[in-house]
Amino acid sequence: MLMFAVIVASSGLLLMIERGILAEMKPLPLHPPNREDAVWRGTVPRPGRLSLDAGDSDLQVRQDVRNRTLRAVCGQPGMPRDPWDLPVGQRRTLLRHILVSDRYRFLYCYVPKVACSNWKRVLKVLAGVLDNVDVRLKMDHRSDLVFLADLRPDEIRYRLQHYFKFLFVREPLERLLSAYRNKFGEIREYQQRYGVEIVKRYRAGAGPSPAGDDVTFPEFLRYLADEDPERMNEHWMPVYHLCQPCAVRYDFVGSYERLEADANQVLEWVRAPPHVRFPARQAWYRPASPESLHYHLCSAPRALLQDVLPKYILDFSLFAYPLPNVTREACHQ
Repeated sequence: MLMFAVIVASSGLLLMIERGILAEMKPLPLHPPNREDAVWRGTVPRPGRLSLDAGDSDLQVRQDVRNRTLRAVCGQPGMPRDPWDLPVGQRRTLLRHILVSDRYRFLYCYVPKVACSNWKRVLKVLAGVLDNVDVRLKMDHRSDLVFLADLRPDEIRYRLQHYFKFLFVREPLERLLSAYRNKFGEIREYQQRYGVEIVKRYRAGAGPSPAGDDVTFPEFLRYLADEDPERMNEHWMPVYHLCQPCAVRYDFVGSYERLEADANQVLEWVRAPPHVRFPARQAWYRPASPESLHYHLCSAPRALLQDVLPKYILDFSLFAYPLPNVTREACHQ
């Protein structure tokens, strides 16, 4: 009950912002390209009527838990039911994170640090821009992709109503650790744009010109504790704000923890051609693991975690992730 009360209270804060609502517009009939010449490998589910393989009981249980939780939280009075219920800034963020495939009639809300680069690669293959998912090139995260924000309101409404909609999620703090390791350990642009400011703000005796390439995880957490979730960089913005699962009724929520199986299931549902598969994780890639997360969390001040967790409480609750155990007993095991 306490956890549910926290969820409802956190949700209520989002509703205390002035809403920007566009005029209602009747959607025009749209006609995506004919797909009869494609080779199907499954039956596409109707939006809102997802049917799972009876043999995959684990998938069924997880989806049932997530669906029940989403309905419980999103059914609270005042929660958004539609993107046009959202304030303008929140709606803009949402529409800029939903990718469109008209040929295969699906919408994908991308979440950074949850294999979104590979999903963008898949979309480019499905659009005929890339020959296959193994083509080696630096990912351009904008070109040859269609975002819901690029379309007119009537076109947006039509696709939200008629297309298959999905997103992928990840344990919230593991996603933060992955973003921290990647952006502050490897990307000079992030070290200069965010790292320098974080060191200046939170490190005593940092000096006037820090390099920003040695930000510690606790310093990163202190930065997050002071940030407004709605204004965060997309790589550590809560999934709730990126994809608005109350305003958009997603047909499937996949997880990073069983990425390949869930991704290939989605490809079957959207009737992707048989040769299109989700890219395998490269051998050199070492993702943030539960063990490394446990180490970093146990090394951080407990009071700091108490300040950061409320910003991600909806991600934990809506997607059925347990809160981290950072008791003395757990950290000394």
